[in-house]
Amino acid sequence: MNSHPQEDSVDDGYDENGYDRPSKSQVKRDMHALLDLGKQLIALSPERLKQLPLEERLYEAIRMAQRTTGREGLRRQVHFVGKLMRDAPADIIRKQLDVWENGSREETAAMHRLEGLRDRLLDDDDALTRLLSNNPQADVQQLRTLIRAARKEKLANASLLQGQEPQKKHYRALFQALKTLTL
Repeated sequence: MNSHPQEDSVDDGYDENGYDRPSKSQVKRDMHALLDLGKQLIALSPERLKQLPLEERLYEAIRMAQRTTGREGLRRQVHFVGKLMRDAPADIIRKQLDVWENGSREETAAMHRLEGLRDRLLDDDDALTRLLSNNPQADVQQLRTLIRAARKEKLANASLLQGQEPQKKHYRALFQALKTLTL
């Protein structure tokens, strides 16, 4: 025999305890999350803030918090920003902050592909042939020069003594050339 008649019912807007709205604890957690997000926004530069979908009132409150120097005044302004965050598109803002902080996954994957291509070019002459067949507009002479210099640099770095800094000038220059070629 089922002692909880609500378990049999279809979603009627109530949770498992019979409440029709979020718990007080959940509301507090949500408010603290918005407050923390507001603190992150206050730490951003004005250029970054302008790139976010913020209402004018929220933007001005954030800028005011950035200019506030007194401890108590700053605390109150931060809480005001947190209050205004209730109406802000928090998920969109969090997503953009994540991209700024970690870079997009696509960008990271593209950089790893370029690093792999650079390493193949240094180890295998056929890799240049494949690269040129896929990118006929490439400057063959420049790429050959960069690859040759990076190979010399790699050999010199292999014979360094303990504590000596390896040179990476040509290694980086080859990466930059590949980056501009594939973009």
